[in-house]
Amino acid sequence: MPQKRISELLSALKQEYTLKGNGHGKIKSIHYDSRQVEPGSLFVAMEGLHVDGHAYIEKALEKGASAILHSRELQQYRQNIPYIKVNHPARAMSSLAAELYERPSDKLKTIGITGTDGKSSSIWFVHQWLELLGKKSGFISTVEYKTADRVIKNPYRQSTPEASEIHKLLYQMVKNQKEYACVETTSHGLSPITSRLADVSFDAVLFTNISHEHLEFHKTFENYRKDKANLFRQLKSHSSESFGVVNADDSSAGFFRNSTKAPVYSFSLENPGATVYGQIEEISLKGSRFILSYQEQKYQVSTPLTGIFNVKNLLAAFLLVIKLSKEPVEKVLEHITTIKPVLGRMMPVNMGQSFTCLIDYAHTPGAFKSLLPMIRPLIKGKLIMLFGSAGERDFEKREIQGRLAAQYADIIIITNEDPRQEDEMKIIEDIARGCGDLAPAKLLLKISDRQEAIKRALSLASENDCVLCLGKSHESSIIKAHGPSPWNEEEAVIKELEKLGHHRSI
Repeated sequence: MPQKRISELLSALKQEYTLKGNGHGKIKSIHYDSRQVEPGSLFVAMEGLHVDGHAYIEKALEKGASAILHSRELQQYRQNIPYIKVNHPARAMSSLAAELYERPSDKLKTIGITGTDGKSSSIWFVHQWLELLGKKSGFISTVEYKTADRVIKNPYRQSTPEASEIHKLLYQMVKNQKEYACVETTSHGLSPITSRLADVSFDAVLFTNISHEHLEFHKTFENYRKDKANLFRQLKSHSSESFGVVNADDSSAGFFRNSTKAPVYSFSLENPGATVYGQIEEISLKGSRFILSYQEQKYQVSTPLTGIFNVKNLLAAFLLVIKLSKEPVEKVLEHITTIKPVLGRMMPVNMGQSFTCLIDYAHTPGAFKSLLPMIRPLIKGKLIMLFGSAGERDFEKREIQGRLAAQYADIIIITNEDPRQEDEMKIIEDIARGCGDLAPAKLLLKISDRQEAIKRALSLASENDCVLCLGKSHESSIIKAHGPSPWNEEEAVIKELEKLGHHRSI
């Protein structure tokens, strides 16, 4: 890993600062978590929702921190330790990390994907496609990341990690001779408040869609949309080959298109005039068939991936890959049947039972609107839907989720997702309020314990029914008031299926 003098790093700061001590010492890593500090680290004291990093400065110094970045006057200053005071530590950390790791996004063809839904799937599709075409690609997503030869489960509870981690991961890709970097870019990561992506420059960007989400952070829908559009504003201005891609079927497509001067292409399932147009012929639980139109040519496409949202994500990924790789269409499309779904997205759990059980990450109204109308016609029996909503997050979406569940599901089981410091039953009641007065044939259950909720859902399923477990998917914990508790959705489902006498299908 690189190391640089403090004075050299400070030259990259884009805000005023004061320095107590000298800038001759060298920094080899940047951390905002005192538990990760090592000798040679710069510790960044950031104020979070529940934790103030200033309270951990002494712990960081005990672990060998070589310098401190802070935003408030401190009660004590140690001799021989440089203290850097700024107004916006997160923004400073972004600038310093980019400088420490030698601005890695400038040395890669960096691809950013944003949207309320479809980010992780689109990232995964683009990455796979590039590698199938013989390109050297790395990626960072909610679920996993890859900087060398192995795919590693994302250890962060953030889809877009903090700036110190983002630039370190991109640096590792450069050192491992990757040519492309596919980066999931959330609205939180693109916001100037967190500045996680402020110093990442992009060659190609994609907008998938936008719907009601994260207003507890952004406050208004317009702020949410504006922050997401920062991705288009961060297209590399010095590159004549930079471009954007938008979902022409989303009403905000024009807003994103107008956020950059670079060329912007489009994909659509509704508008034949889009750069890439898809006409769906068949969708089943076994896969999808559609006609892809591009540059006045039509191509018959079959994929084992199911769902309209997966077809949309494939169209978007195709457009990114074809423009980036400049490979012939036929060569790109010959790999489409090999593209695999992302972990925990429409993932079947088959233990020999007579009904279908699917695990999916859908946790927003937009995701519900995409998933439920698609899957409902494919189910011959009852749709048993299990889900919750995150605590301390967008409160308004809860009733919307309940309303959509009531529209499509026969049995609704509302349970925990990540209640955090909120009362579990209050969240459940907020969702239930949206369900309204259900038809007599429908059933609503409120079970806060997720394991018990899964047990009940599976016990109610009969032949040809579908149990749909939403919201947790790949995540490895449920965050409660006392902190995170280990969780594995697939294992939880398998455990209850085994209790019902089902065994893994060979």
